[in-house]
Amino acid sequence: MLERVFEWLLWNSRFVVLSAVVASLLVAFGIFVMTSVDAWALLEHIAHYSMAVLTQEQRADLHAEIVAHAVSIVDGYLLATILLIFALGLYELFISKIDIAGESKGSRVLFIRSLDELKDRLAKVILMILVVSFFERSLAMHVGTFVDLLYLAIGIALVALALFLSHRASAGHEDGREEH
Repeated sequence: MLERVFEWLLWNSRFVVLSAVVASLLVAFGIFVMTSVDAWALLEHIAHYSMAVLTQEQRADLHAEIVAHAVSIVDGYLLATILLIFALGLYELFISKIDIAGESKGSRVLFIRSLDELKDRLAKVILMILVVSFFERSLAMHVGTFVDLLYLAIGIALVALALFLSHRASAGHEDGREEH
């Protein structure tokens, strides 16, 4: 009898994961809202860029600011997406399959069958955030010397290598084999 009660408590302790699911969803929605507000503000900058009479230097500065802002928006949406994937994955792994998702004719990208699959999906989105952040920082970087240019080139090569290895690992998983 004691064993049965303990096992019931142990099994139902998985519902504590609901706190992480709900919190992740709320934060994801919040970041979607914040980023959407930023996107509307960016549209105002773009309107100013296209209608204002600016010097060539002012136009170049505003252009760089707009591109950096656009990259920041992509970054925000990617972060919100990570939280959404995380919430859905935790729910499916620990609580229950989402029945309505199985009936959906839409994308299967949010179906999570294992913890490893959840980690892989999160890792890909995190890698994309890192790529976007690197791009954003490289836009702001002032290349004044050959060493600066060399560092930028090395950074680009490392980002390309990370993307290549990520794609290669994904292709191995999709083919049903794991590459090492």
